[in-house]
Amino acid sequence: MTKARIKSVPLPSKQEVLEFIRSSPGHVGKRELARAFGLHGGDKIALKALLKELEADGAIERGRKRRFARPGALPEVTVIEVTGTDSDGELLARPVAWEEEGRPPRIYMAPTRRGELVVGVGDRVLAKLRRLRDDVYEGRAIRVIGEAKARVLGVFETMPDGSGRIKPTSRREKSDYVVPRGETGGAEAGELVFADLLPGRLYGLRQAAVKERLGRMGAPRSVSLVAIHGNDIPYEFPPEVLAQAKACGPAPLDHRVDLRRVPLVTIDGEDARDFDDAVWAAPDDDPANPGGWRCVVAIADVSWYVRPGDALDREAYKRGNSVYFPDRVVPMLPEDLSNGWCSLKPDEDRSCIAVEFHLDKDGNKRRHKFVRAMMRSAARLTYTRVQAARDGAPDELTGPLLAPVIDPLYGAWAALAKARAARGVLELDLPERKVDLAEDGRVLGISPRPRFDSHRLIEDFMIQANVCAAEELERLHQPCMYRVHDLPSPEKLEGLREFLSSLDLSLPKGQVLRPAQFNQILARVAGTPHETLVNEVVLRSQAQAVYAPENVGHFGLALARYAHFTSPIRRYADLLVHRALVSGLGLGPGGLPADAGAEFPEAGEHISATERRAATAEREAVDRYVTAFLSDRVGASFAAKVSGVTRFGLFVTLLDSGADGIVPVSTLPEDYYVHDEAHHALVGKRSRRSFQLGQALPVILAEANTLTGSMVFHLAETGTPKAGSRRARPGKPERRNRRGR
Repeated sequence: MTKARIKSVPLPSKQEVLEFIRSSPGHVGKRELARAFGLHGGDKIALKALLKELEADGAIERGRKRRFARPGALPEVTVIEVTGTDSDGELLARPVAWEEEGRPPRIYMAPTRRGELVVGVGDRVLAKLRRLRDDVYEGRAIRVIGEAKARVLGVFETMPDGSGRIKPTSRREKSDYVVPRGETGGAEAGELVFADLLPGRLYGLRQAAVKERLGRMGAPRSVSLVAIHGNDIPYEFPPEVLAQAKACGPAPLDHRVDLRRVPLVTIDGEDARDFDDAVWAAPDDDPANPGGWRCVVAIADVSWYVRPGDALDREAYKRGNSVYFPDRVVPMLPEDLSNGWCSLKPDEDRSCIAVEFHLDKDGNKRRHKFVRAMMRSAARLTYTRVQAARDGAPDELTGPLLAPVIDPLYGAWAALAKARAARGVLELDLPERKVDLAEDGRVLGISPRPRFDSHRLIEDFMIQANVCAAEELERLHQPCMYRVHDLPSPEKLEGLREFLSSLDLSLPKGQVLRPAQFNQILARVAGTPHETLVNEVVLRSQAQAVYAPENVGHFGLALARYAHFTSPIRRYADLLVHRALVSGLGLGPGGLPADAGAEFPEAGEHISATERRAATAEREAVDRYVTAFLSDRVGASFAAKVSGVTRFGLFVTLLDSGADGIVPVSTLPEDYYVHDEAHHALVGKRSRRSFQLGQALPVILAEANTLTGSMVFHLAETGTPKAGSRRARPGKPERRNRRGR
């Protein structure tokens, strides 16, 4: 019997081999390649030579056990660090050892299964990776190498044997901590405590020792205290900082321009405590500018009191910004300044830096001028009272100011609004939640924060002043801390285009992208069932605004240059801009040091980080207040919309209160759900039923955890599942629909 001869097949090309390696989820060897292309015998020798050529060309690289992958590919098992979360709440990580050029691949941590390790931001873990595409991986933790935090914040509970337990306030902490006897620090049940982690475990739980008692959880102001401590926000001023602020006094008139006869007014919310900006407007009397306006924006002169390198400056830089909670403010500057000498109180002389700008009838700026001045606020007004006066219901304060002050402000704003519309500003008007508290800290109600034309008036005046500041610093060749908002990333734009195409909408390619093109899309869907969905997806496609000394413009405002100038009491970035103006214009002491520009890149990263920290803390506090408010309504039904879609469930927002929570995928109607990221949906594989971003859903509140501020909802049609009942299981994501496909 003769041996059957194996028929030779054509050797694959280099490109075919490369495509196979790049499309494989991990490293591949010659055996996988030979099997894939049907190679036998002598063909394997030719394949080996081809692989050597590709390796010599740098097209592939050899890993462990003579297995190959594209250059820069991550090994199947490696050490990674969990760095944060994306907008959908999924954990992101990066490889610890990355020596290639360019940015490392993005790693999404897989949803935790029952019995698997729970990891959090900051943890270093040994992980098994699965490649989803060239620069995106999915990681599954094998073991924790280094834990994120040496301290834990939580509520203390006593145990019968004299030990204790700590229930962590973080949503990501899934387990309690054991406090051994002798390590309780005298804490009592129900107290909020800080504890240091101890080595070893007891009953399988990590151990901790109480180091600081912060008061009873549930007491007035405890909610914001959790957010403050949980996000490491400095909230107590050092004695030398308080002493320096207390020693401050009125600034001298000296060479300042006297604006005390100009009826500048402050317009803020009813609950505002610091007033750092004042406005005034009048018709321009220049015959060459018919229908034009002359405007003044005066800002508290913080640079006079806070000098570079002093105790106040060091603390202000550390904080980066003020942080606002429903029950308190954690200010950037001590109260003697923020509510005192730097607050533009009515009928009191206050030093300021003012910009006067002239507008034509269409809101285009003709010229501007900055001065260091002395002002005297004519009135402390609120958005509500100003709008009521404008709408025909003035009161005893706004009545006398209506014709001489309020009406001209609205006239100038009408011109600014024309320029804004012509510019094509991205019009995403996002509602804010307002928490109303009783004196004892109880939540009285949650409501959308009202938004009037008076709000928009002040916003547009401040934007114009900020533009003037950026232009002036460029003219003076001074360092400038720009507020930059870059174009959406190519990856996000491609995902947005793919989504819009499913609705027969298009976003042009191959041309300079402008906010007006987004506005045209939003206008097309206005009043349609897709309006909420498209608004949400457009918002998610935008880049995050940051502070930086390199100008890339402000995409959202359609501005070539922009710098924050109008709030130096509460933002360190604005203080830097004030100092640069003082130096560049020779306005006296308090300017930038000669070498300050070299420190701007690091300062920009720092204050951008403190801004994100503040936003996180503010959001967490509101979430806890809202959860406390709704905690006695477990089992009640609510109208909601889907505000986020992930592999593990739907984030929903209640329409009446703006409260947020999750509908776990395991509670959805029985099916196998696939995360279709391109269309922001979870789709049942059998039923093809889809749950999509922006979709209206009736939900039932199933759980309200007041400690973490988290809520769990179920669909009203399914109710609350009974223990042991079979529910939907999350399907593994179809990889062609994964990140940026």
